Amino acid sequence: MSTGGAEGPDPAEYQLRLFIAGTSPRSQRTIENLRRICRQHLADRHNLVIVDIYQQPELAEADQVVAAPTLLKLTPEPLRRIIGDLSDEARVLRGLGIFPPLGGGDDPRI
Repeated sequence: MSTGGAEGPDPAEYQLRLFIAGTSPRSQRTIENLRRICRQHLADRHNLVIVDIYQQPELAEADQVVAAPTLLKLTPEPLRRIIGDLSDEARVLRGLGIFPPLGGGDDPRI
């Protein structure tokens, strides 16, 4: 539903899809880690959808997911896929194409 304003979708919004395998402690840790990373680095610029491959195998098949956990970054392009352990924050950020500034200063690329 349109609000009638001139605002369009945020082009920097990250559309993420996380594939997990059931409700194991490992799956729960993966979800918690990814939510924390998103809160810290993407704030309100992300939409995270969690897919249990046991509950929705057709989605895993459609996205050609063969292992869990797998994180897909659908937008912004290019599509990226991070497979395996998502506890390494720096690895996840690199996979998402996010490079936080070193030393807490302003990012010179902006």
